[in-house]
Amino acid sequence: MTTTDESTLDLLVHRMTWEADGVLSVELTHPDGKPLPAWEPGAHLDVHVGGQVRQYSLCSDPRTPEKYRIGVLNEPSSRGGSRHVHTKLRPGGRVTVSAPRNHFALEEAAGYVFVAGGIGVTPILAMAREAARRGAEWRMVYGGRSRASMAFVDELTALGGDVTVVPQDEQGHIDLDSALAGLPEGTLVYCCGPEPLLAAVEARCPAEQLRLERFAAPVVERSGDDEAFEVECRTSGLTLTVDADTSILEAAEAAGIDVASSCRDGICGSCETRVLDGTPDHRDFLLSEAERASCASMMICVSRCASGRLALDL
Repeated sequence: MTTTDESTLDLLVHRMTWEADGVLSVELTHPDGKPLPAWEPGAHLDVHVGGQVRQYSLCSDPRTPEKYRIGVLNEPSSRGGSRHVHTKLRPGGRVTVSAPRNHFALEEAAGYVFVAGGIGVTPILAMAREAARRGAEWRMVYGGRSRASMAFVDELTALGGDVTVVPQDEQGHIDLDSALAGLPEGTLVYCCGPEPLLAAVEARCPAEQLRLERFAAPVVERSGDDEAFEVECRTSGLTLTVDADTSILEAAEAAGIDVASSCRDGICGSCETRVLDGTPDHRDFLLSEAERASCASMMICVSRCASGRLALDL
């Protein structure tokens, strides 16, 4: 495998395809045609583009190991990632990506309801394909600004499931009251899209049946009474003081500790770090309640300490 370090891959841009207005799919392959690391629906890649690292969900088929495919929306408010893909990246070029990581895995369930908004369709496409392959009961509702802006509609409808397409300029917003009414026991709801859609789904769906993936962290009001605490970095042999207005990630970087990171908002999982001792104050938007209770890991870009001191695998 061509790698830049233990966890990244240097891949070839094999093909780029317009999937909808403003949406390009990018197909990546090994330069030597070798199989790529395995992944499961819901997984994403950290993609190094334009001097930044951005997360893009895999929307290809895990049973096609020779290629990865991601979908990239040309965001007007882009900080450079999607703009670079749309204006600079071209077939024949190279791009550095992480090995696939999955914080949005498709769990075994009696049935599924998939809710996608805009480019949030990318992980949902892989999930719907897998649900169809398993012979599971599933249905999907997919909303977008306009029919022309909605990617992968033909691929979804070809799966043979109950897929409802809701272009906003034709039909308004998704009728979530109808889509989520009377959820059978054992059915899981998977939702990916903009924050207003996620918040609306959260308000209508039992938490134990809901799985979300966010593009951006929701706004959370903090009391401003954070306190300093110590972090023992056992791998590097350093003990850091994390000030009230500093994150663990920032303190580690200032001490010269190399830590993977990207979003710095607690939504991508790049900085997930193993907890060796102490109790984290979890502030991320990724870990489940069970994962938080286990205190096995934490997102050091936003989470803090609830026990005065932490020991981390840093």
